[in-house]
Amino acid sequence: MTKPTKTGLKRKLPRSFKDLTPAKHFKPAVFFRELVIKALLTPRTGKSQVPVFPKLKYGEVAITWIGHASFLIQFTDLNLLIDPNFANWLFLLKRIKRAGLKLKDLPPIDVVLLTHAHFDHFHRPTLRRLPHPKIGVMPRGVGDLAHNLGFSRVIELDHWESFGQGGWKVTFTPSKHWGARTLHDEHRGYGGFVLEHQGRKIYHAGDSAYFDGFKEIGARLAPEIALLPIGAYYPETFRRVHMGPDEAIKAFQELGAKWLIPMHYGTFRLAFEEMDEPPRWLLEIAAREHLTRQIRILTEGVPEVF
Repeated sequence: MTKPTKTGLKRKLPRSFKDLTPAKHFKPAVFFRELVIKALLTPRTGKSQVPVFPKLKYGEVAITWIGHASFLIQFTDLNLLIDPNFANWLFLLKRIKRAGLKLKDLPPIDVVLLTHAHFDHFHRPTLRRLPHPKIGVMPRGVGDLAHNLGFSRVIELDHWESFGQGGWKVTFTPSKHWGARTLHDEHRGYGGFVLEHQGRKIYHAGDSAYFDGFKEIGARLAPEIALLPIGAYYPETFRRVHMGPDEAIKAFQELGAKWLIPMHYGTFRLAFEEMDEPPRWLLEIAAREHLTRQIRILTEGVPEVF
């Protein structure tokens, strides 16, 4: 069955629940057993830290992992959030590990980067509660979701487009994922960002499977610090849209970055691997590849200075 679209083209309607995701792996019974029921039976762990933000010198950057793909990035003159999500629940999905700090303890936020419209990355209740950040930067086609959330300015970018102000600049980079908020809004972009400020370059990949675009990102933008996803990779069909630790290491090497900070694991149960497996496997591979000193596994809510 097909349905006319606004462009006059025809699009197939989903024939089953499997068609709800690009990886075609959505089986309701398995979903509820592995992701919902197991999470419900798992006690929530972790605690929100009372933040002690460091006093920085020019050129130093403090990175605080909030959990999942959420980070606070701080310079002497800039506070920036990426994909902030403080939710204890995403619909039926329980947060297994508490956010590393409480939303009320955030410093004033200058910029929010949003990599795509999926609910675990573009969390509207969190964004609505932020203390009116000045600028939101997001992919083309996502801005309509942000215009009533308190931003004084919303910037939409296509891949390789940049936006900057007052010495900082972000460039929107490609990824291998998908961006639909709901089943039929195929117009929304998705990707990652490279932030440049005070001589530093930090790359947040957003959600992504492995693809050869990491080589191009490294060649064009040469990030120094790479925030890369390592979770939600099992079963194998999930790798069509996510990376495992093995592929994250490969992406890191192709980027040519100095530091790898893993993310997108241990917070929500989004796939079938054990919650503590991604960082364990990452360190195992890093030791084999002589990269252990370049892996920085952050503790939620604890700033680390680079």
